[in-house]
Amino acid sequence: MQLSEGVPEVVIGLIDGPVAIDHPELAPNSIQVSGSGAGACSMEASLACQHGTFVAGILVGRRGSPAPAICPDCTLMLRPIFPERTSNGDGMPAATPLELAAAVRETVEAGARIINLSAALLQPNPRGVPELQAALDFAAVRGAITVAAAGNQGTVGSSAITRHPSVIPIAGCRLNGQPLAESNFGSSIGRRGLSAPAEGITSLGSDGHARPFGGTSAAAAIVTGAIALLWSAFRSVTAAQLKSALLGVSGTRRSTVVPPLLDAAAAYQSLAGARMLP
Repeated sequence: MQLSEGVPEVVIGLIDGPVAIDHPELAPNSIQVSGSGAGACSMEASLACQHGTFVAGILVGRRGSPAPAICPDCTLMLRPIFPERTSNGDGMPAATPLELAAAVRETVEAGARIINLSAALLQPNPRGVPELQAALDFAAVRGAITVAAAGNQGTVGSSAITRHPSVIPIAGCRLNGQPLAESNFGSSIGRRGLSAPAEGITSLGSDGHARPFGGTSAAAAIVTGAIALLWSAFRSVTAAQLKSALLGVSGTRRSTVVPPLLDAAAAYQSLAGARMLP
């Protein structure tokens, strides 16, 4: 964050709730809307609006605002998917696999290079899972990186999203780096994922006031922001090179259900070293 505020060419697809776009602490020129729906909230007190605005603040809040404001000069492409009147009851808005599949495809086709998914799948609902898998395949083929929150049920397992081989699943940790009890973990999460802070994160509220929040949605946004800054600094690298720098810095095969902590500095050094090679 000391080196860059991001660049507009790095487009983050935020598949989430609507956002309080007129929030004074959001970078207004950084926000676009994908799809036919409105990107702005119609019910600022709804969980979907609060969730979308909070995550947007982590990514493109103004520097100096109460939000983390990781990459305010990147482009945030909103693709609202959560209705403002419902949630799945565990603090994370939910969607069907078919809804997520359509949103992923639309966002990638509109130019997103990074997809941020902080969504629980409505269960049991196997209908649409093949379409979701195909959409995530499509994103990978198009050179986009998909970052997905592991979920907040405190279970060991996986979902159709987190076990997809091209997705980076994100678990939550406490501010001391220890695993967050509420976070989901699992073999695919431990093998291909990362951990990031998921408690006591302050970002923007849809009512105009800052508010604390937690869970793997916050952790996923922090990783997405780090990826956006890395891609801003090294614009010519491929998605595979960037993922290798993020996930392969240890050089060891993982066998734990708990993924390692995000180390953006190590990833930066890895990419910088690769760029200097003949």
